[in-house]
Amino acid sequence: MAWMSLESLRSLFNFRGIVQRETMREIDLGACTIKSHGSKVARKHMHDWLILLLLGAIEIVLFTIQPFHRFVAETMMTDLKYPMKDNTVPVWSVPMYAVLLPIAVFLFFYFRRRDVYDLHHSILGLLFAMLITGVFTDAIKVAVGRPRPNFFWRCFPDGIDLYDHWGDVVCHGKASEIKEGYKSFPSGHTSWSFAGLGFLSLYLSGKIKAFDRKGHVAKLCVVFLPLLAASLVGVSRVDDYWHHWEDVFVGGLLGLVVAAFCYRQFFPPPYHVDGWGPYAYFRALEESGSRTTNGTQITNAVNVQTQESVRAVNQEVSHRDEAYVSLSLGNDPNSPLDAMELGRR
Repeated sequence: MAWMSLESLRSLFNFRGIVQRETMREIDLGACTIKSHGSKVARKHMHDWLILLLLGAIEIVLFTIQPFHRFVAETMMTDLKYPMKDNTVPVWSVPMYAVLLPIAVFLFFYFRRRDVYDLHHSILGLLFAMLITGVFTDAIKVAVGRPRPNFFWRCFPDGIDLYDHWGDVVCHGKASEIKEGYKSFPSGHTSWSFAGLGFLSLYLSGKIKAFDRKGHVAKLCVVFLPLLAASLVGVSRVDDYWHHWEDVFVGGLLGLVVAAFCYRQFFPPPYHVDGWGPYAYFRALEESGSRTTNGTQITNAVNVQTQESVRAVNQEVSHRDEAYVSLSLGNDPNSPLDAMELGRR
């Protein structure tokens, strides 16, 4: 009888596991697609998208503001006479590799897992990282007004320098080039590159479980690749004489810090056991398990039956153990030992 109860208990545990796996499989296999949950997720984060629009408007305003014209004396021109060169990395290419490339990776993982929470939050986090970095970078540029290494040729394209009675430069070059000449610190190319590609690096480290303690160093190569690309962009800014090395260093640090903050708003740390998915995905799993009526009823029934079976098996095993102990100790009144003690022999 005890073995039959144990077998029934084992069956109930297996059934319970099947129910839980089926509930999770429902979430995994298409329950959170763009079609089913896209509008719901977008409405829930409508205020975040409005803030993104506000950040975009602030960025446009900062771009049009005239930067602070820092005092530049003739003796300071020694480090500002580097030649005017074209950008190795054009400005128009920055959104291509820092925004569109990461979004393409996000879409790749979406088509593999069909998780709209992951797609939406990764895109939202990336855009926040880019725009917050842009606002910080351009606000500092405008406030600091540091001259670029090629400032001399922007200010005096004919090579004839001119200074006022205070010793400050009197530029006669193109107004747009002079304006850009005072925007050296920090590097916008570098900060945006590290914001976008740094976010992508964090995203990939979570998705491929780079820090699962299994020692797969090849995964680190995948994680470091976007960071290497962003670093090379920063190096190109120094090689093109558009920035000083301090501008690039601070710009890269700024972009990477903002990317880390924005990523952690939506995703666990990459080294966490759940680092492969967004917080919202795991909340959806919990809500699905608690709000599914049939699943809840079945789970409760299984719990009740399991508890009853455990109690029945424990009682039966306890009775059998007591009987075994009693026989072992000779407590049976009909046993030979008791008969001898009572003088029946």
